[in-house]
Amino acid sequence: AFVTDAGFTDIPEIGRQDRPSLYDSSVDRSEPLVPPERRLGLADDVDELSAAVEALDVEAVAVSLLYSYRDPAREDAVGEAIARRVPHAAVSVSGRVVGEFREYERASTTILNAYLAPEMDAYLERLEDRVRQGGIDADIAVMRSSGGLMSPGDAGALPAAALLSGPAGGVVAASRLGQALGIDRLISFDMGGTSTDVCRITGGEPVVSYERAIDGYPCRMPAVAVHTVGAGGGSIGWVDDGGALRVGPQSAGAHPGPASYGRGGTAPAVTDANLTLGRLDADIELAGGLRLDAGLAADSLLSVGSQIGLDVLDTARGMVAIVEEHMAAAIRHITIEEGADPRDHALVAFGGAGGLHASALAKALGMATVIVPAHAGVFSALGLLLSPPRTDTALSTLLTSGEGLAAAVADRMAEARRESGPDATIEASVDVQYVGQSHEMTVPVDGSDSWDDVCDRFHVAHRRRNGFARPDDAVEVVTVRAVATGAPALRWDDLVPPVPDGEARTGSRSIVLSGGMVDAGVWRREGLAPGDQISGPAIVTEAEATTLLLPGDRATVDGSGALVVEW
Repeated sequence: AFVTDAGFTDIPEIGRQDRPSLYDSSVDRSEPLVPPERRLGLADDVDELSAAVEALDVEAVAVSLLYSYRDPAREDAVGEAIARRVPHAAVSVSGRVVGEFREYERASTTILNAYLAPEMDAYLERLEDRVRQGGIDADIAVMRSSGGLMSPGDAGALPAAALLSGPAGGVVAASRLGQALGIDRLISFDMGGTSTDVCRITGGEPVVSYERAIDGYPCRMPAVAVHTVGAGGGSIGWVDDGGALRVGPQSAGAHPGPASYGRGGTAPAVTDANLTLGRLDADIELAGGLRLDAGLAADSLLSVGSQIGLDVLDTARGMVAIVEEHMAAAIRHITIEEGADPRDHALVAFGGAGGLHASALAKALGMATVIVPAHAGVFSALGLLLSPPRTDTALSTLLTSGEGLAAAVADRMAEARRESGPDATIEASVDVQYVGQSHEMTVPVDGSDSWDDVCDRFHVAHRRRNGFARPDDAVEVVTVRAVATGAPALRWDDLVPPVPDGEARTGSRSIVLSGGMVDAGVWRREGLAPGDQISGPAIVTEAEATTLLLPGDRATVDGSGALVVEW
């Protein structure tokens, strides 16, 4: 159920009256998660409202009153009254979920949180029970979308904070690897089976976004600014009505998976293309004892390629070229479209398929360096261990001058300190916009900054992002934020250096590149020692991933086992 002020129950339906695709009349917005009959307006009688909620017999309730970001007392009272009347329901109160202005976005975020709360809370309770039953004496932590950890209790009450927690782990790990290498501008590139996640890392830390959409629903929870496209090893090749070869966003998934898995899939996937081009080895045993079938891969490629006059190899090369262009477009989105130059960044490639496409992708974007970490296929899991405990707090407040700025920043920093503990590191920022704008930019502050300092940083950030600034125009601060971070369970320097095991060079095989067939050396990642160098063309295999080095590539193994590829 959704509870708001009387007369405003259609906020989730009306939204911002924009369209997800301006010129495609067949694409509509996502249906509201709360239908009209479960949206209730509060006039004056809280007891009557609580009784109405009880009569609906719902599992969760989202309460979002219009001005609770200014004064949460009334909203808190409503939430407490509903919790007393309907004790089995999970009650999400907007001021505790996201204390920011804009009633639609705040309501949407609170509804998402309430929608997820029963499932998340029940799951975490089962997990904690199983850990105790297993005799494991350890605290459980849950990853936040913003790149830090929270307790299971906080995650159960605030599940919207964990919606993008998986990709966040890989981004944190990439930033820590960059810090170890002394590289502070990176693009994390995580290519798995279904999708590719990319994120820009600046100054050694991931860029964090404070608004994004989850399946069309606005979510104002902080999250690492990951951009996702439907391009992965399982992305399916197909021919559209105009006779053009396309790839994705449909995916074969893990079951049945690509045709080469031999589990009943018949549509060609990017994995089938890489196998046919010799970039994957059919003789290597994958997880669960799975072996790839090159014959099934070729048959699936032919079934699509024959529709437009392409043979098996040309179809495979075409699919690889298309999926790499999808991924290049994703990186342009988080760099060029946001005022950053990809050529100033190194590409950190991980995920099971990242290393197969990283070199070609980086060269297409004018980048000079690719870094492929050890154990690239499980790099996001490593990022969870490298992530610190984190608390995010925000409160909207309108400031048009320096009066009240220091007090507002100090209040948020104190709140972050109360929620995290005395040993946490506290950082603050403010959302700033020109008066009359409907979007803002986040700039860092501390308690000693003047109004002119804040304005100067905003003008610089606005020019970098949008290509212009208006230094003579009035500026306003609309939200004050603070982040508290603790010490992670594991630091990059704690990782054990790799110890070579067995032979590194295992032979060679023919592979097909864009220019034709070449002979490539085959290397075992486990046999490489720090300082070893490999020249392309080459294939580097490991248990969780495969890396392709193109002609002219030079890969050096660093102290952590990462491959640093240059050309």
